Amino acid sequence: MIKLIKPLKPFIWLIGVIFILLYAQAMADLSLPGYMADIVNVGIQQNGIENAVPKAIESAEYEKLAIIMMDEEKARIDSGYVLLERQALGESEYKKYLEDYPALADISLYTLKAETTEEIDELDAIFINIIPIVTGIEQHGLAAYGDADMEIPEGVDPFTLLAQLPEDRIQEIRTAAIQFAEDLPDGLKEQATVAYIATRYNAIGLDTGSVQTGYILRVGLLMLLITLGSAAASVAVGFLSARIAAAMGRNVRRQLFEKVESFSSAEFDRLSTASLITRSTNDITQIQMLMVMLFRVVFYAPILGVGGVIKVIGADQSMLWIIAAAVGLVLTLLIVMMIVAVPKFQSIQTFIDKLNLVTREMLSGLMVIRAFNAQEHEEKRFDVANADLTKVNLFINRVLVFLMPALMLIMNGVMLLIVWVGAHQIDAGTIQVGDIMAFMQYAMQIIMAFLMVSMVFIMLPRAIVSAVRISEVLETDPVITDPRQPQEVLPEKKGVVEFRNVSFRYPGAEDDVLKHINFTAMPGQTTAFIGSTGSGKSTLINLIPRFYDVTGGEILVDGVDVRKARQHDLRDRIGYVPQKAVLFSGTVESNIRYANEDATDEEVKKYIRTAQAEDFVRSKENSRSLDIAQGGTNLSGGQKQRLAIARALAKRPEIYIFDDSLSALDYRTDKALRRALKKETADATVLIVTQRVSTVMSADQILVLDDGEVAGIGTHKQLMKDCEVYQEIALSQLSAEELAQ
Repeated sequence: MIKLIKPLKPFIWLIGVIFILLYAQAMADLSLPGYMADIVNVGIQQNGIENAVPKAIESAEYEKLAIIMMDEEKARIDSGYVLLERQALGESEYKKYLEDYPALADISLYTLKAETTEEIDELDAIFINIIPIVTGIEQHGLAAYGDADMEIPEGVDPFTLLAQLPEDRIQEIRTAAIQFAEDLPDGLKEQATVAYIATRYNAIGLDTGSVQTGYILRVGLLMLLITLGSAAASVAVGFLSARIAAAMGRNVRRQLFEKVESFSSAEFDRLSTASLITRSTNDITQIQMLMVMLFRVVFYAPILGVGGVIKVIGADQSMLWIIAAAVGLVLTLLIVMMIVAVPKFQSIQTFIDKLNLVTREMLSGLMVIRAFNAQEHEEKRFDVANADLTKVNLFINRVLVFLMPALMLIMNGVMLLIVWVGAHQIDAGTIQVGDIMAFMQYAMQIIMAFLMVSMVFIMLPRAIVSAVRISEVLETDPVITDPRQPQEVLPEKKGVVEFRNVSFRYPGAEDDVLKHINFTAMPGQTTAFIGSTGSGKSTLINLIPRFYDVTGGEILVDGVDVRKARQHDLRDRIGYVPQKAVLFSGTVESNIRYANEDATDEEVKKYIRTAQAEDFVRSKENSRSLDIAQGGTNLSGGQKQRLAIARALAKRPEIYIFDDSLSALDYRTDKALRRALKKETADATVLIVTQRVSTVMSADQILVLDDGEVAGIGTHKQLMKDCEVYQEIALSQLSAEELAQ
């Protein structure tokens, strides 16, 4: 997992912003069920009456309530209300109150003056117990509170009689009544209180319908604003997550590309090209997708889940066991599924590598496949790789297809269980309908939080495999590196290439490919290498620009061991034409300027002319702007070789390396090209690998390689006299008369 975190360091502050937005979104989402419960409980069932504190009440009813209160309670209530009497009010103030309370014209009222939440809560704690007592006395008399023997004459108000009792008797009745009220379920007390306040509002002419409508609109508008805020936070998180994931993918892709550029041939032999392409595309895409899901889901789900549990515990713990059972079922299902599916996820990338390898080989060798009528064989190879990948994907998809219905079944079962248990509690008066609805919403949020996390953990194994594969490339130390203290070249040895007892074997091989090679190539001279196939010619040439490092001896360029010089400085002195000409998509001009961006138009023309490419370049429309397809597929082998030579000439290096780069040319073009090159490279060191004797006959120095060893060294004439291997090669290609010229 740490491998996935490292690339995120540049975006720490943006991730912090995402955390803040996710917290705000979670808090908004968690508040909505509570407001929904308020609309049902308060707005619908309680007619918009929020608490047990009346906004206004008749003075007679106020006095009834005061009889039951203790002295400190009465003092607190008195401090929270003000008496409204016409004679005590100004005319304008009286008219204003009269519009709200029409009954003020006939009776005096008490109106609420307390405004702060703390004051309202204190009054609510008193009224919630006192009002049910008053309603109980009105309905059942004093017998309900322990005075069954007290007879109340018909037509006598029990509160009038209660007020006439001695203080100790009132205290007994009040104590019994308060104890009775405290033992009542909260739901029943709220219902009794709301019914009483609604009756009092109707009595004073207050429109309870407007109170209800106003409450529902107010809470509904607040829910709308919270929802919009949550949506805005969600959009912002999605935007930032996508930006971070894309930027991280861009950075990792660049790091991967730069790392691959530093690889030597040994690293390419170990990490295949197909695998490197998959790692820089598909693997990075997997990590990007996971990052988006991490920010949008994994960070959000725990906040939502924990917050939902806290909300449920704070609201009602009686049904908490239902959520615990549901979470247990979900976790069990996910654990079983991950045990089954995770190993398959880990194998997907391997199968993708295999499929890419087969596809790449088929496309690059399409002409050979057609020539040998091997289409059916390649189709079978592709079908095997494709079938392996398909089987894994089908297995994983089948697991996921089973997962969703199972989770839906669990969630729907939880909803039914909540409704069944909640219905009994509503019937007992211990909970309200709105609370059950809110509980259902919290249960959904908690279960969905686990579901969201599970979906990410399904993606995680594949992303971790991708991260490991990418890290494997990034953490690979190239075999060929620059020295800590590089040596500077010697100016008096410009262009000198010297092999001193050089031996080389490929990584993992048991035998040396080259054995004890010694020679010196001087500026102004052409050194040619010839030998049978597999004798080590190209391997020897590739040691000079350090595509591989020698395993024995040393190679000096300009008097410095190539292993002690900077790779950039070394290769800046070399113009390299590979055995297989490589061109890049673009134009003829862009390919030549690849070696020297500052080359003028006249110089480009000269290099084309020297490379004997002028004839086919001119024959095309737009001349130097001729489009080159990817890999130069719209050119012949000889044309590609000539343009590759022109590119090397544009570099104007000290050392030219031609690795069998004239093999696709006809004899006439070969001869003309060598004559033109002789003039262009007169002051440079020229190294030519070839199998054509005609190409090396005019060389100043010829090295004959046989099974990795120098079988002979000298000019053409010397070798014809002294080197049997050279003689065999020469006589197999040319007649004795031609060789004698």
